[in-house]
Amino acid sequence: MYPDPLDEYPIHQVPLSMARTETSDRNFYDRYYFNAHDRTGRVYFVSGFGVYPNLGVVDAFATAIRGTDQRAVRFSDALDTRYRDQVGGYRIEVIEPLERLRLVGEHPDLSFDLTWQGSFRAVLEDRHLLMGGRRPNLDASRFAQLGSWEGTLSVDGEDFAVDPAVWMGSRDRSWGIRPSGEPDPLERTAELRPDGFWWVYCPLRFDDFAIVIIAQEDGDGFRSLNYAVRVDRDGAVEQLGWPRFEIAYKPGTREMESVRIHLTDRRGEQTVIDLEPKTFLTLQIGAGYGSDPEWSHGRWMGRDWSLSSRYDTAAPEFDQRKTNGVVEYVVHARCGDAVGSGMFEHRVAGRHTPSGFNSPTGMAR
Repeated sequence: MYPDPLDEYPIHQVPLSMARTETSDRNFYDRYYFNAHDRTGRVYFVSGFGVYPNLGVVDAFATAIRGTDQRAVRFSDALDTRYRDQVGGYRIEVIEPLERLRLVGEHPDLSFDLTWQGSFRAVLEDRHLLMGGRRPNLDASRFAQLGSWEGTLSVDGEDFAVDPAVWMGSRDRSWGIRPSGEPDPLERTAELRPDGFWWVYCPLRFDDFAIVIIAQEDGDGFRSLNYAVRVDRDGAVEQLGWPRFEIAYKPGTREMESVRIHLTDRRGEQTVIDLEPKTFLTLQIGAGYGSDPEWSHGRWMGRDWSLSSRYDTAAPEFDQRKTNGVVEYVVHARCGDAVGSGMFEHRVAGRHTPSGFNSPTGMAR
């Protein structure tokens, strides 16, 4: 075995080469996630890059939706070193850690050259744990950041000039244990799977502050992850207690129509945020999350593999994935006199009694 180029740097935390991870869990992962939009809902771009050291895989995806017309490109290859954030025609350049990055994608159907500038300090979220019976199904750390984008984006021949005065987004970096590659056999754990899962991830940007909210509940509404902070321009971070959500769903669906979020600071003062969706994208369509049948994160696809797909997301074949999948809404936000924009990521899979979904197949009335 040979050293990894990263072994040149004093960044080790355990007595192993950086070519290895401390855990032998096959599901260890290390991932970037990005989104970008012009606040209007005209186009929404989402991308990610991941390495899976114990599976020997590196991969990336980029997808953009305009109305119901969605394009997705994916790249995958063998992981030779963790030193370079690159696979196929996709690469990430870290210009200034936690502040400035460059994201490049080269594909005839979807190409981009985008530079990220953090507008607010990155915040390290609480550790994310989701149990699958007695075993952690997900055990990860993550930081999040709100910022702006500059550069170019081309989707199926339509070019977008990405102006940082208009284009914003959020990004995160996460690492830990998460289902990756081919699924593990369920065996005994099949009897221990929860009958409901409810999730909210909501990064919002206003002129003078940003908000990051995360909440995870089971089918009864028991909250196992709760994180809500306000990040000011000067970097100050204030906790905002236990978020309460009023989500209005479109009748006969689980599609969000509006959201009101209630937050409380340490002085007991109330903050109310109202969200209005502009467009949405389902991560189970083209982005490799969960039940995406074409490709999923960490799956071995062979050397130098890529795939491009175009979808009409209004087609009936995608209804089930939109119902039970992770849906990301570009939202207009209002907080008192402050007006902003951001993303509301939401999933209701199976039962969630507090939302009125009393059965796994229940829909809004």
